[in-house]
Amino acid sequence: MPDGTWVLGDLFTKDYGHARSIQKLWTQRWKFPCSKAVYPFHDGQFSDFEPIFDHLIKENINDPYTDEYTNAFLPTAEDLVEQAETLERDTPGKEKNRKEAIDLYLRANAVFRIARFPYIGTPLKEQVFERQKEVYAKGFRLWDVPIEEVIVPHTYAANGDGADIPLYIRKPPTSPQPQTNGHTNGYTKANPQTKKHPVILLITGLDGHRPDNTLRTTDHLTRNWATLICDIPGTTRDCPSNRRDPLAPDRLFTSILDYIAATPDLDERRVIAWGLSAGGYYAIRLAHTHRERLLGAVGHGAGTHHYIGAEWLRQVGKHEYPFGLERAYVAKYGYADFDELMERCQDEFSLVSGKGEGVPVVGHGMSSCRLLLVNGTLDGCMPIEDSALLADYGSVKEMRFLKGRAHMGYPEANGVVFPWMESVMRSVEE
Repeated sequence: MPDGTWVLGDLFTKDYGHARSIQKLWTQRWKFPCSKAVYPFHDGQFSDFEPIFDHLIKENINDPYTDEYTNAFLPTAEDLVEQAETLERDTPGKEKNRKEAIDLYLRANAVFRIARFPYIGTPLKEQVFERQKEVYAKGFRLWDVPIEEVIVPHTYAANGDGADIPLYIRKPPTSPQPQTNGHTNGYTKANPQTKKHPVILLITGLDGHRPDNTLRTTDHLTRNWATLICDIPGTTRDCPSNRRDPLAPDRLFTSILDYIAATPDLDERRVIAWGLSAGGYYAIRLAHTHRERLLGAVGHGAGTHHYIGAEWLRQVGKHEYPFGLERAYVAKYGYADFDELMERCQDEFSLVSGKGEGVPVVGHGMSSCRLLLVNGTLDGCMPIEDSALLADYGSVKEMRFLKGRAHMGYPEANGVVFPWMESVMRSVEE
């Protein structure tokens, strides 16, 4: 326990009650965000989900890892895909129908996402994730500014790493143009000599993966930024890193940053890593290990040390995460069971106290690039203490903690992150 108490206070031991009840999860936690099409229902539509959850509640299907849970979503998802394909096939070339097809593919993408929630830990969920990516690609090929999938050689693969790194990249359609009124309005001006795009390296989380970032990539386009999206070790088969090796991400990001440097229209001088939730750990690590190759990094809702300590792990299944994190963490880090995870994970992976050579980049006092830490003070997934303790080590950090907000600090968090990234991007040009 940090300094004798947790910022969560009594909430640290409170059981939120929804982890084993689909009825409570829907009515108490998910129905409202679903109605607003926000995480984890972004790209989605409420009318697609309500009948599915009515069915799950009626049939008392509470375990998300069962095929019963996953299968409940698939007819709706496939029906949306069929509608979109029909529009494309029967009325090609009509702008109205193109937009409707895009929307239908996005809605299907959201349904597939919740079907394979919270972790791709069963054969059926693996199949659903592959289908999600396939359908997402059908949709993004219709966009005005589509995503491209690139397969990058993992040049530095070692110790059981795979050979290839699948990435999504979305770039502005033309070379960035300066604002016509002579002001940047917070956005990045073009470099007329190089015509290269600044890059946001988006590092995904435990349940959010490459097809789950439509709005973020669009927000980056409005700022003339390219987005490169990668998955993190231990979550999907798309990340080639050895999940048991705490140094594997260093090799992964060296290969990715080399790809950026070798791509003519990407600006290797202006790269910001933005790590989301479990991805925040990797953004923070990257900010230290590759500080000379990054302009900045954002650890957003990040864990660094306490989140994988036994005291926190004993309680985390009671907190706000929809289905508990125990099974997902065991699989992500490659342990035999939850007891082994509690016993070993902090010693092996903590950025502060990890015992392996090169692991505790924070605890050893390494300097970092500019590093912003953002989270809600009442985060029950990644304790706010994991962000705050970075102030005790190394170079100066920048922090914004949203009082009374839960994991990730929404809804205010993006209003902190985007102005910060805009400022950091401008700093190269000034």
